[in-house]
Amino acid sequence: MDYRQLYESKLVTAEEAASHVKSGDWVDYGWTTSTPVAFDAALAKRLPELEGVNFRGGILCWVPEIFKIDHPERHMTWNSWHMSGIERKACGTPYGFYSPQRYSELPRYYRDNPDPLDVVCVQVAPMDKHGHLNFGPSASHLAEAFRQAKLKIVEVNTNMPRCLGGWDADVSIEDVDMVIEGDNPPLGQIAGTGEPTAVDTAVANLIVPEIPDGACLQLGIGGMPNAIGAQIAASDLKDLGVHTEMYVDAFVDMTMAGRITGRRKNIDYGRQTYAFGGGTQKMYDFLDDNPECMSVPVEYTNDVRVIAQLDNFISINSAVDVDLFGQVNAESAGIRQISGCGGQQDFVMGAYLSHGGKSFVCLPSTHTNKKTGEVSSNICPTLANGSVVTDTRTNVMFVVTEYGIASLKGATAWERAERLIAIAHPDFREELERKADEMGIWRYSNRH
Repeated sequence: MDYRQLYESKLVTAEEAASHVKSGDWVDYGWTTSTPVAFDAALAKRLPELEGVNFRGGILCWVPEIFKIDHPERHMTWNSWHMSGIERKACGTPYGFYSPQRYSELPRYYRDNPDPLDVVCVQVAPMDKHGHLNFGPSASHLAEAFRQAKLKIVEVNTNMPRCLGGWDADVSIEDVDMVIEGDNPPLGQIAGTGEPTAVDTAVANLIVPEIPDGACLQLGIGGMPNAIGAQIAASDLKDLGVHTEMYVDAFVDMTMAGRITGRRKNIDYGRQTYAFGGGTQKMYDFLDDNPECMSVPVEYTNDVRVIAQLDNFISINSAVDVDLFGQVNAESAGIRQISGCGGQQDFVMGAYLSHGGKSFVCLPSTHTNKKTGEVSSNICPTLANGSVVTDTRTNVMFVVTEYGIASLKGATAWERAERLIAIAHPDFREELERKADEMGIWRYSNRH
């Protein structure tokens, strides 16, 4: 087959591709770096003519043009699988919404969803000699979206890295309906959080000694997990492995420092396995054509049965707050959605099933209200009204603040309260003890 001829026969302008979107359609914009640019700009010009167009996507790296039209709520909804700061703002508007779903379940959702997926359009790497267009660092769930969509559009970007190693990491030109060649913009970046804070460093100092040589790592989204990764890079740990949903810059730093080899992984020996990557250009350059890295669907990376096969699995994630019962909220501030559930629960559960595995949920002991300057404890008697329980109390292993590590697995109600109060900021411990007593989770001999 002449793949080049087939490719050229499917070339269209962004405007022509956008003309096929109809009122009421569901349109998938992919994930992170795969979010379309040229198609988005063309569709934004047409959107005021339409009504009820529903978009799906996640972790936006830039503000889409469809958000910028006059009164977008009259023409569209944006439905996010997981939020960046951009989507957090969108969800404070009449057109932005969060779609609660465990990230690991997205491929099955696309397979089994009875509602139609009318259009999918994502950025891809240039076609290879075998007629494949690579999804870059976003294998995630995109192949399944392409299988199910009625109209399949790719937007080729020469800056997209070609990410190898697994399956469902690309789509064949035979299975594409339209090809757009855009202006090859630079990839969207998820910048680091700068220098680690004193709190980040204190938490890293507590967790890194808990990691043995040969451990397999998962790092979640946020400044604290990345700061821990940076400290691991500076440590003398050996033969670490990677099995994570999100690939971040810290893994590149650890690899270049010689900490990651994957030589002790029970499965995917020597490979750094991930579902998607979001970081700086340094990371995209590292992933490009790198056979050491393995780009696979999220239903593999986040499957607790797969995680359980990896000895000494270490899961490191962040949280918004934790209550004295051990319930973890990692995604909302009351009813205001600020992130998403992602795969945190999968990794918390999978790490416990791993031989020697540990999961750490990390958070600073306090937060400061930017408007009022008021300081509040992130260890709370109960979660705020409307806050979401991301990790149930039965699943959590270790909670970490700058004041210590609380081991919660199997702990009684009073032990949980006691251990969590011990890692709360000292200014709030007396009040937390009083609340625990009122709630009946404080034993008599604890009382001062």
